[in-house]
Amino acid sequence: MGRSKLVLFKTADELLEGYGLKPNNIEGQNFTVQARFVSLRGKKLASGNVSLYLNRQENGKQIKRYLDKSILRIEADENVKARNQETMKRARTIADEADSLVQKEINGFTIAKKANVNLVTYIISKADEALEESGNKHGYYYTLQALAKHISLYSGKNTKLQQVDKDYILGFISYLKTAKNFNYKRTGTDRDKEIYLGQNTQHNLFMKFKYVLKKAVQADVITVNPMDKLDKSEKPKEKDSATREFLTLEDIKKLIKTRCKNDMIKRAFLFCCLVGLRYSDVANITWGELEICSNRETILRFKKKSVKRKESLPVSNEALKWLPERCEASDSDIIFRLPKNDNANRQLKRWVDSAGIKKEITFHCARHTTATLNISLGIPIEMVTKLMGYTKITSMKVYSKLIADKKREAVDRQNGMFD
Repeated sequence: MGRSKLVLFKTADELLEGYGLKPNNIEGQNFTVQARFVSLRGKKLASGNVSLYLNRQENGKQIKRYLDKSILRIEADENVKARNQETMKRARTIADEADSLVQKEINGFTIAKKANVNLVTYIISKADEALEESGNKHGYYYTLQALAKHISLYSGKNTKLQQVDKDYILGFISYLKTAKNFNYKRTGTDRDKEIYLGQNTQHNLFMKFKYVLKKAVQADVITVNPMDKLDKSEKPKEKDSATREFLTLEDIKKLIKTRCKNDMIKRAFLFCCLVGLRYSDVANITWGELEICSNRETILRFKKKSVKRKESLPVSNEALKWLPERCEASDSDIIFRLPKNDNANRQLKRWVDSAGIKKEITFHCARHTTATLNISLGIPIEMVTKLMGYTKITSMKVYSKLIADKKREAVDRQNGMFD
């Protein structure tokens, strides 16, 4: 007998039907396989392909987790068919394992009063919740994913939440001090260089761990938060505001005069220094978000990636000089087409070094530069707070030393007034 002819799926609907992703539940363009704790779902893409993700039901909420490199593509030939079959096999295995873990946890909740909740699994579930709530992978999601990986490296993947006590946390704090930054991609002369976690990154991971344990207490997974047993001196601290890197006016003038191999990075960074944007925002703002008002002033109205809030920031004529040529770009086109953050920071470092500036500068330093420049120019703290997009003046505490120096300078101006 001859080999049976393979059926090629030519549309997204055929892919969903052919691979058992039947539309039992319909939510717009999303389809589910079966009702269980974790199910495999497919979402139609504009390209006609199908993106696979896991869907978890928890407390009446649906939590989505898209699978990396799990796209079912329109089957133009048998090679594509074979790749789709491998993708489905891998995705089903992941879904089955995830469902099994959740079922074990839930059984533990009801039978053993939540005695065997896996720490890494719990952290990842909090990351997925953060992603579902925010709609983007910035902020809590990425940091919680990083926390899960560091916890795995510190104590393995089988640690239970109930095993976390003061000694465990102190050990984790010590681990962070010598932990490598696995998000740093080494290239060229940096290929063999060991990159360790910065002080602020250590503090951020610690704070996310504290957040996870707080959530565990609220969910009755643990009864006491072991973080409460730590003395203030034992907790990781943020880098002091006095040591936060920023550029002076003279530094910026040097950068303006120095060529950068990637002109878009130069334009975006200098724009950030003047407007106060984060990298996650400058990499996503569009031409349509720049609004020219009736008084000819320019306002940047955009949705911040870190929070669910619209922001409106005035843009100076000096900042507008660093916008690239718009040409035929539409309102929905991104203004600054930038590489990923790590790559952008590497190119930024080479540019800063070539300008003769001996500072560890990243894109986020542009935001510190905006604040310090405005404070140095004598702009009131309340106004700087608004220009930076902060909702509370207490957010400016990281610049407390500079603010104190400016206050001292203002008072000193009274000296000799009546001589």
